[in-house]
Amino acid sequence: MEASRIAVVVPCHRARDHVLATLAAVGPEVEAIYVVDDACPEDTGAHVRANCADPRVRVLRFERPLGRGAAIVRGYREAIGEEMDVLVKIEPDGRMDPARIPSIVRPLVDGAADYAKGNRFFAVEDAAGVPRRTLWRNAATSLAHRAATGYWDVSDPANGFTALHATVAKALPLDRLARGDAFELDLLARLGMLRAVVVDVPMPARMDPSRMPRAPRFPVFSRTLRRLAYAYFLRDMNAATFFLAAGLASLAGGLAGALVLWRHALARGTPVTAGSAMVAAVAVLAGLQGLIAAVQYEIGNVPRRPLHAHLVKRKEPDLSATGWVRPGG
Repeated sequence: MEASRIAVVVPCHRARDHVLATLAAVGPEVEAIYVVDDACPEDTGAHVRANCADPRVRVLRFERPLGRGAAIVRGYREAIGEEMDVLVKIEPDGRMDPARIPSIVRPLVDGAADYAKGNRFFAVEDAAGVPRRTLWRNAATSLAHRAATGYWDVSDPANGFTALHATVAKALPLDRLARGDAFELDLLARLGMLRAVVVDVPMPARMDPSRMPRAPRFPVFSRTLRRLAYAYFLRDMNAATFFLAAGLASLAGGLAGALVLWRHALARGTPVTAGSAMVAAVAVLAGLQGLIAAVQYEIGNVPRRPLHAHLVKRKEPDLSATGWVRPGG
């Protein structure tokens, strides 16, 4: 971990009461801390400047509120400009324990992942005391977000305790990421487009279970369609391409045929023949089977090879001893 320069980004809006305690808990493994004041009406940035003597802390401020996501991106850009290697993001309100920063950066430092995120529901003990309604809601939203991002093996997708490799951050369209509370979900979807490796890091929830925030609004359906079109028809064509195309065509044909048969039966006052009904039913079942096969392929095709190792600009080898001369050199 000593070889990696770790930065922490803390987006602030109405965080005056807790931010100093959060900053004080950041360990020595972190080299720089970027406090981004999103035009906070409590003037959190000035509060930090006046009361925090930690030389690692840099305070940045927006003149007007641009959103939590915009504040995180500002911190990312500052960290990249100072050539940091790992970009950690925590909230200033005490929900995330800074003592766990070494745990969440470890997969990136070891070269096993491009992005790590907390998971409050990894173990039963971590979710102790959380109302069942909250657990079921999280499970339902997690399933929808998995479809939208393509990361079928991660849970708690809206968790805000994250670590991103700076090399991968440079490959992302940072200016196009969601500026509001859906930032983490949008970031996951963008990482999925790059086929970056994402891992969960277990951690208990440090908050009142009765006040757990709802998952942010995210256009799940449109993002799922866009991701599938890009991943399986534009960037690549594989088995899932066939399963999706054939499954959707068969399902649409079967449903359309069943509708036509039903309308004709009503118009003529005669029942649908068993043979016609069977043809429509088989087409629908075949379409569903094709879609299930596509999901199975997706689950097995989750990225496993970290991306940042391939994005690092390597030093060109010294070829002077070979007698080779670069053209024009």
